[in-house]
Amino acid sequence: MKQNSLDDPDLSLDILMSLWPQTIAVFLHHQMLCIGCMVSSFHTVIDACTAYELDELAFRAELRAAVGR
Repeated sequence: MKQNSLDDPDLSLDILMSLWPQTIAVFLHHQMLCIGCMVSSFHTVIDACTAYELDELAFRAELRAAVGR
């Protein structure tokens, strides 16, 4: 079985938030509606950053900080 990585570009948002629930605070901080969204199982961080016009590298850094990496 594949080991999930926080930086995996193909990792869906629902899996990301399930494995690292502390990342939910980052989404809320940016007022993103990804938590509980019906398409979160299909969207990735790339998709979310594109939709919310966020810098992906900066957002990923926030996610890593939230999980202590």
